[in-house]
Amino acid sequence: MFVTDLALTDFRSYENVVLSLEPGVTAFVGQNGQGKTNLVESIAYLSTFSSHRVAGDAALVRAGAARAVVQAKVQRDERPTLLELEIVAGRANRARLNRSPVRPRELLGQLRTVLFAPEDLALVKGDPDGRRRFCDDLLTLLGPRMAGVRTDYERVVKQRNALLKTAAAARRAGSAGDIRTLDVWDAKAAATGAQLLAARVRLLRDLRPHVQHSYEQVSSGQSLAELTYRASVNNDADEPLPEDELTRPDVVEAALLEAMGRLRSREIERGVSLVGPHRDDVELVLGGLPAKGYASHGESWSYALALRLASYQLLTTEGSWDGDGEPVLILDDVFAELDSRRRDRLAELVSPAQQVLITAAVAEDVPAALTGARLDVAEGTVSRAD
Repeated sequence: MFVTDLALTDFRSYENVVLSLEPGVTAFVGQNGQGKTNLVESIAYLSTFSSHRVAGDAALVRAGAARAVVQAKVQRDERPTLLELEIVAGRANRARLNRSPVRPRELLGQLRTVLFAPEDLALVKGDPDGRRRFCDDLLTLLGPRMAGVRTDYERVVKQRNALLKTAAAARRAGSAGDIRTLDVWDAKAAATGAQLLAARVRLLRDLRPHVQHSYEQVSSGQSLAELTYRASVNNDADEPLPEDELTRPDVVEAALLEAMGRLRSREIERGVSLVGPHRDDVELVLGGLPAKGYASHGESWSYALALRLASYQLLTTEGSWDGDGEPVLILDDVFAELDSRRRDRLAELVSPAQQVLITAAVAEDVPAALTGARLDVAEGTVSRAD
């Protein structure tokens, strides 16, 4: 799988830009603030409908424009596919597939990417929401239907929180509050949450050996990297569910319902849902200790790289998903952040990929092992280097 053409209209800093790309390595070279990251961000956004730089869509639309349009032609075996996504801040996106209008969700799975960026360090050192997002984005790449499960769960939790806040306000005012519909929202949250939670645990089970292998490759086998899913449904439970049980949606659904009943008074008091996938975490362990707080800066970088390399390997593994062709690899200003040893190891590991897109401030930041096409980016224009 590789991208052959990219066209942007009012995306980030670009009013209009049209590019032709090739398999192999392409490096976008330019000083900071010139727009090189915007180019690869647009490709990654088509893959998961999320940006590695911002949480919302508003920043993706060029200042003063009403909407942004991203078009990309993707080659899979001998089949070219044209993807188009129109991004309107504050409104639902609109999509076309081979020029025919479709639901945006139908674009998911047509292009798969794995993106490395300096922000990935937060996967190790940051808050749980980044690790949850890492899991959910990868689940969407492996099976696009999970995007719907994720959206449904977020909608249900939002509605349930609104009801809990209303009940909390009523309790503070001295009344009991109307919570007759809370049982309904409990059931919906448990059903959708169980699907998402079980899928995450299955994902980590499949990802674990790839992470261990990737960390050994990047760090020369200095420590053992492990991943453990910390489910909030197990907090204060009389009999916490083991990992095998957490992979079963029916078991998880029952456990979530029990936990919601047990925590109802506390949830009403605080006006927020206290149990479910939105409260879970993935603990990253290195050499038997939590990586967050114990790993050095270099070890944290190695772990972050291992997570992305493992994602690429899992997506590429035959039979691991319902598409064909390995994902596009995107390395956004990563090499400048790495020491020479990790830079060389990463370059060696990704060089066989079918398509690698790199951004770098100067050409010297691109390792010699990743030779290929070079596009210079300056003041919002893109030109092929001599």
